[in-house]
Formats: sequence, C-alpha cells, structure tokens
Amino acid sequence: MDVAAGLIAGTGWASGLNLYLVTVALGIAARAGVESVPTVLGHPAVLAVAVLLLLVEFVADKVAWLDSAWDAVHTVIRPAGGALLGSLLSDGDLRAALAAGALALLAHAGKAGLRALANLSPEPFSNVALSVAEDGLAGVTVLLALFAPVLALAFVAVLLVGSVVVVTRVARRRRRGTRDAARRAR
Repeated sequence: MDVAAGLIAGTGWASGLNLYLVTVALGIAARAGVESVPTVLGHPAVLAVAVLLLLVEFVADKVAWLDSAWDAVHTVIRPAGGALLGSLLSDGDLRAALAAGALALLAHAGKAGLRALANLSPEPFSNVALSVAEDGLAGVTVLLALFAPVLALAFVAVLLVGSVVVVTRVARRRRRGTRDAARRAR
C-alpha cells in the first residue's frame, strides 16, 4: 500500500472539517523536517495566514447560525483547499488532488449537515461540543496521516461511512420537514 495515499486521504478528509488546522499541522511538520510534507507549507507567511484563519474559524465555529454561514462559504473553500494540499503532497498528481478534494467535500457535507441539525436545538452547548469534537477529529486524522498513514487510510474509510450516514439522515429529515410543512400549508 502506498504510504502517500494515507497521507493524502487523511489530510484531504480532515480538510473538510478544518482546512486551517490541517494547514497549520502540515506547516509545523514541514518546519520540523517531515520529509513527506513540502517545505512551502512551513513558510512563515503560509503559517501566519493559516494560524489567523484557524483562530477566526475557532470562534465562528462555536456560534450558532454563524457556523452555518461559515460552513456555506467553506463549501467551496474546504474542498478546493483539500485538493490543493493533495496536489502539494503528491507533487502535482491530478488524481491525488481530486481524491483529496472529494474527501474534503464529503467530510464537509457531513459536518455542515450535522451542524444544520444542531442549530435547530435552542441550547448553545451542542455547537461548542460539536466544534471541539470536529477539531479533535481533524487533528487526530492529520496526525495519523503524518505518522501512521496506513492506519489513517483505514480511519478515513470508517469516517467516510459515518459521513454518508449523516448526510443521508440529514437529507431524509429535510425531506420529511418539507413534506410536513407542505401538509400544514394545505
């Protein structure tokens, strides 16, 4: 099994949850001399921008409804960023970039769907708990991708199944809500 596949899959999927956390982690790894990470990710300007955006996301992701607006904007940014990271990690391989972008999109869809459901609850704690869990999951996934890429590949496969389940349930619930609203309107 290709070790690069685990690195690309892990960072691609984690980018769908928190692109800036992944970029910071890869930048730190590049500065620490991890050979599989391009040195450009460790450039001070790249790290500075990624840290700034990570801090903004950290706050935005904890506030109900603001997190959904942030996620809406990032529906394009996270998959594109995941694809860019996949390209960098694979020396420009288009298939790797597309795979990383697709994984980021699937992870993002699961995250955004779960957040949309959480925003229906009137209490504020579920957003904070979900945000912390997502950041932790992204961090664990990128660390596995860097230091145990074969395990990361298996981990991402399990997470993908979870994402598909979440997206399916959110879509089903949304359809049910639309049908119920149409019935009430009649």
